[in-house]
Amino acid sequence: MANYHKPEAKTIQELKDIANKLRIDSVTATDASKSGHPTSCSSMAEIVSVLFFNTMRYKLSEPRDASSDRFILSKGHAAPILYSAWAEAGLFPVSDLQNLRKFDSDLEGHPTPRLNFIDVGTGSLGQGLSVAAGMAYVGKYFDKASYRTYCLIGDGESAEGSIWEALSFASHYKLDNLCAIFDINRLGQSEPTAIQHNMEVYRKRLDAFGFNAIVVDGHDVEELVKAFHEAQSTKDRPTAIIAKTFKGKNFPNIEDLENWHGKALGGKSDEVIKHLTSLIKNHGPLGLRPQKPIVDDAPIVDITNVKLDTPPNYKDGDSIATRLAYGTALAKIAKNNSRVVAFDGDTKNSTFADKIKTIDSNRFVECFIAEQNLVGVATGAACRDRTIAFVSAFATFFTRAFDQIRMGAISQSNVNFVGSHCGVSIGEDGPSQMGLEDIALFRSIPGSTVFYPSDAVSTERAVELAANTKGICFIRTSRPNTSILYKNDEKIMIGKAKVIKSSSDDKVLVIGAGITLHEGIKAAEELEKSGINVRVLDPFTIKPIDAESIISNAKECGGRIVTVEDHYPEGGLGEAVASAVALERNIIIKKLAVPKVPRSGPPSVLVDAFGIGSRSIIAAVQEILKY
Repeated sequence: MANYHKPEAKTIQELKDIANKLRIDSVTATDASKSGHPTSCSSMAEIVSVLFFNTMRYKLSEPRDASSDRFILSKGHAAPILYSAWAEAGLFPVSDLQNLRKFDSDLEGHPTPRLNFIDVGTGSLGQGLSVAAGMAYVGKYFDKASYRTYCLIGDGESAEGSIWEALSFASHYKLDNLCAIFDINRLGQSEPTAIQHNMEVYRKRLDAFGFNAIVVDGHDVEELVKAFHEAQSTKDRPTAIIAKTFKGKNFPNIEDLENWHGKALGGKSDEVIKHLTSLIKNHGPLGLRPQKPIVDDAPIVDITNVKLDTPPNYKDGDSIATRLAYGTALAKIAKNNSRVVAFDGDTKNSTFADKIKTIDSNRFVECFIAEQNLVGVATGAACRDRTIAFVSAFATFFTRAFDQIRMGAISQSNVNFVGSHCGVSIGEDGPSQMGLEDIALFRSIPGSTVFYPSDAVSTERAVELAANTKGICFIRTSRPNTSILYKNDEKIMIGKAKVIKSSSDDKVLVIGAGITLHEGIKAAEELEKSGINVRVLDPFTIKPIDAESIISNAKECGGRIVTVEDHYPEGGLGEAVASAVALERNIIIKKLAVPKVPRSGPPSVLVDAFGIGSRSIIAAVQEILKY
């Protein structure tokens, strides 16, 4: 193997000693908290020792330095040994490990970015490799830097389909700067894994997925050093190190036994620590420290103050689908900032994410029909503020990636989601394609911002605002063409509603968004003919909702509100408005929403049939006027 030099015997022994020291730390930390996963830590001790004290390049002074190697612990329940590695490397006192899982400590049961050496939260299994693939993609194709990405995966979580989605993505894009390490310790939480220690099955599967698959003894330090060197030397394909390990390795009367998952050792600890101590040759301070300097070649990136290259440019009478306006705006901000990147799941010609290709084809990343991996890759790409990630798909397909989105919020990620083809207004494709739960999904994400623009101008501004907003953002776009409501220079802000139609004698406040706002305008014009004046309000963002404007306008309309939405009743616009006015004594609400699973049909027929068209709004206004 090119340029491989076998480590000196002293180095090998030091790495073995470090592995057992990491085991001791994991046992004492989990004992102190009376909970945790010491046996899951023990199986990966040599892997972590070699990675952190021989292979990886990183700065202790700045763990998330742009040019440092990345490490993702996908099996997040083994957090104690990751914390131990950083402590033994010198990042913080080893004594702090005794604060594991305590309320006032950031050393939580599973890793989160509250810690300065953690990029993403893990623990919901099967997600780490997608994030790592996103990091590696950025490293290879955008940063074009020397840093490498390592992801440690448990054999139990490798049953998750998202792992195999990530493997397919990484192979397709030849991410030779990515190394996936599978900790094959045979035992799951409640019983042995399906494949157990049949290493050849793992090797064949990973080889078939296009990886350089290397089977090693995961407790043999020298084999691991050599395997990681081979991974660094392999070009045009990622490497998978398949490590045969034992759960509870070097724990007497516990190693490779069932029913020890997720348990502190308690009364067994003294015996285990005594045995581990006997295996350590150097009982003084660690002789081996991280020594490899980083290659400081990641470019400086600025993702702040993102602007549309040119303002919206629409004429009165134009009718433009908001999904098309999204694509236009995406290209405009991409022209103004080289780190705007679009990720899509084979819907680019429907979401119009492909319009970014007119600016730079390299900044469109096709993730194919694998939405869980799509979200994970974008999360990884956004880590360390390397990109401004926009993720597009049909709104309904984000439901299958809800866990990845939820973990993105836990990870403090800044990722922008754009869901098109929402509601019954998409028409003949039928209910499987209709996003009718998406607002509820994204409203439930902590710290999220949910945009629901109703014309092309506000859509372009939503894209610009989302690019500059921290946290998870969701922009809901529609398939049908809708007329322009705003002037091109209209000032549009997060959390600020707009009154579209009003008079001094309004009796009801109608609140809609997207196509239902336009239905509300139609209803208001029709009601006006019969002497009933109705005010129409565009919330623009559903979260945060403009409670102040809603309450003040509702009071001016006699305390009567009708909400109308192309969404199921639960968790959508109507419930957001109801929450906003919950403490107001004299406001009543009638909510119109899609009441049941819809069916195929022309958009106009469906909108009317499922009670969210102008005819239903007129009836709702007439009914609420009786109160």
